[in-house]
Amino acid sequence: MANNTQSGTPLIVSASPHMRDSDSIPHIMWTVVLSLLPAGFAAIFVFGYYVLFVIGLCCLTALVTEIVISLMKKQPAFAMIKDGSAIVTAILLAYTLPPGAPWYVPVVGSFFAIAVVKHSFGGLGNNIWNPALAARAFLQVAYPVSVNSDWRFFSDPGAMNVLKNITSTGESGLLLDAVTRATPLAKESGAELYNFYQLLIGSVPGCIGETSAIALLAGGLYLLYKKCIKWYVPVAYLLTVFVVSIFLPPRTITPWANNPFYHLFAGGLFLGAFFMATDMVTTPLTKKGMLIFSVGAGLLTILIRFYSGYPEGVCYSILIMNTATPLIDRFTKPRLYGSKVKK
Repeated sequence: MANNTQSGTPLIVSASPHMRDSDSIPHIMWTVVLSLLPAGFAAIFVFGYYVLFVIGLCCLTALVTEIVISLMKKQPAFAMIKDGSAIVTAILLAYTLPPGAPWYVPVVGSFFAIAVVKHSFGGLGNNIWNPALAARAFLQVAYPVSVNSDWRFFSDPGAMNVLKNITSTGESGLLLDAVTRATPLAKESGAELYNFYQLLIGSVPGCIGETSAIALLAGGLYLLYKKCIKWYVPVAYLLTVFVVSIFLPPRTITPWANNPFYHLFAGGLFLGAFFMATDMVTTPLTKKGMLIFSVGAGLLTILIRFYSGYPEGVCYSILIMNTATPLIDRFTKPRLYGSKVKK
């Protein structure tokens, strides 16, 4: 660093970055946590208070894992907890789990997300994949029965019965007045088709944080308002899914296959588009790169929904595009001022 004071005004020459923003990692992360609360409240309304146990286990395991690894690396544990990244990862992972997930699923998943996906690559800012989604993919392989079943739903739904529904449990601690039903994207013949009002308010079976489209949309709009995410990322993702689902012929004929609005509101598309495809660490740096990422994730989502045995494609589509992010950054890197373009 050089300091020239001959003219009376100090001239400071230092390494980049020279332009700084008032936003900080803790501020952004805790803003994301706040934006995720509506979906959590909707989950309690739909599935009962047991979902708080699942979310709490994810958060507790993530924090303990973060502290232990911080001490092992001789780094200040409190500073790493205070940034809020572990809590964001834990909540997002919990939101991708079924509401009746046994206790060991969130514990193993949160440990894998923090210890393996995040810290084995160097910690915050160095991970290749979104930790919550990578942990969800791991749980899909490790505990397929627990992760792909128990799509519980209240047998007597409605606002008048909400107190009874969220508190009535049996000896196992699970809901008494719940029945198992197929998820909105079930591909079985004769699978139930839900109406848009049910999809909007979340009155459907599914993962903890993905059922209420209006709650996720409210959280996403809040992030846009706080300028924590770029508007064109979720828009490009959702628009790609909307358009491709109209024209692409599905392998399995279902009532929802070529209904673009059903694709938007069903499953984890809103959760992925607003909260995971916008992750600053695992997505491209430039606007062009972000658009390529979003369009690619949208296309892969429909391809998986239409041509695979797995009903939902958001998780794997974003993970695949996370893997492609370094390549996207390489080809969308802006030219330095004054440099020549290679022919």
